[in-house]
Amino acid sequence: MRRLSYCLFILAVFLLAPLLALPRQRQADPAPTAVPTATAAPAAVPYRAVWVSYLEWQRVDFTSGQAFRADIDSMMDNIHALGATVVLAQVRPFGDALYPSAYFPFSHICTGVQGQNPGFDPLALLVAAAHERGLELEAWINPYRLQAGGAPALCDASPARLHPEWVKYTDTGAYLDPASAAVRQYIADSVEELCAGYAIDGIHFDDYFYPTTDPAFDAADYAASGSALTQADWRRENVNALMERCHAVTRRYGVRFGAAPAGNPEQSYALQYGDAARWLRQGTVDYLLPQLYWGLEYVKKGDGTQSLAKLAAAWAVLPRAAGVRLYAGLGAYRIGAGDGSDTGTEWYTGHALADQLAALDCAGVQGAALYRYGSLFDNADAPGLSAAEVEGVKKAWG
Repeated sequence: MRRLSYCLFILAVFLLAPLLALPRQRQADPAPTAVPTATAAPAAVPYRAVWVSYLEWQRVDFTSGQAFRADIDSMMDNIHALGATVVLAQVRPFGDALYPSAYFPFSHICTGVQGQNPGFDPLALLVAAAHERGLELEAWINPYRLQAGGAPALCDASPARLHPEWVKYTDTGAYLDPASAAVRQYIADSVEELCAGYAIDGIHFDDYFYPTTDPAFDAADYAASGSALTQADWRRENVNALMERCHAVTRRYGVRFGAAPAGNPEQSYALQYGDAARWLRQGTVDYLLPQLYWGLEYVKKGDGTQSLAKLAAAWAVLPRAAGVRLYAGLGAYRIGAGDGSDTGTEWYTGHALADQLAALDCAGVQGAALYRYGSLFDNADAPGLSAAEVEGVKKAWG
């Protein structure tokens, strides 16, 4: 009965979705005369993913390849038992890598010191462990971020040290400059390094695009560009150029390319300059996985537009190029913590994720990912609730 109720609710929201505020369609960006078709390897059917972030890696033993493999074997067993089909493994969190790279130093996550070789290739072991269990593995990349809050300490091999002219700073950290054509090529070349060097199944970008809306961040670059676009549209074009270049690389290798933008389409467009609606429409990605981290019943000061149900409906009505799939990210980290809703208690029920998966299925969303592994399997704050949620997901994912 609960599933039927949610299906009816989602259907009603879906029919009203065109009335929601969606990202603006600019006259400067007409739809292409021929819609491109995504040509990457087909997604796992069904697409059921779990994010494994650098926060998980901080609890994994990197002292040797054997110790690392033992820890990730346990992790992959749990993910497989959950019914998942895809692992979204963060392999480049801060301009450093969990693999030997010609473009980025070894991650500080491995040894505590950026640039220090752990003596083995973590990504190679991750790919092997996933594939042995029939799981696909996508390499999750943060394309621009180099530091957050002054961490990690940058080594001499960091792009920030080798190419200081490529770096922009905010009060939150250091970032590669999205306006730089050299930066875009560098990131695309590093994507090719991954596609050529590993049997990965996808390249996955998170939602960290422009780190600020402050016009001063790149005012000089904008003025020097001579662009007739507004600064906001110019920023979006810089991100679009990166996305298109990276997708062209992954197509050559038959590797999926996807992104997980902010859950609210307008916020993605206006605050992070990620024109995700365009990526769907033009086939710039093989899939889009917006982060819908609020509950089905989310309400704040009488406003429910940020609820998962309404956001899913808003994304679902956006035009998609042939072959492009729409998935949704769910906030497992909300288990036992809530989402700030004024009324909902669903994150304390033990079946919030199962209900959300059922609702997404009713809405026609083609797959889902859970953020993140530790919230499901290492949740010290709400172990009983997380265990119940895991059992609910197992039933939902069969």
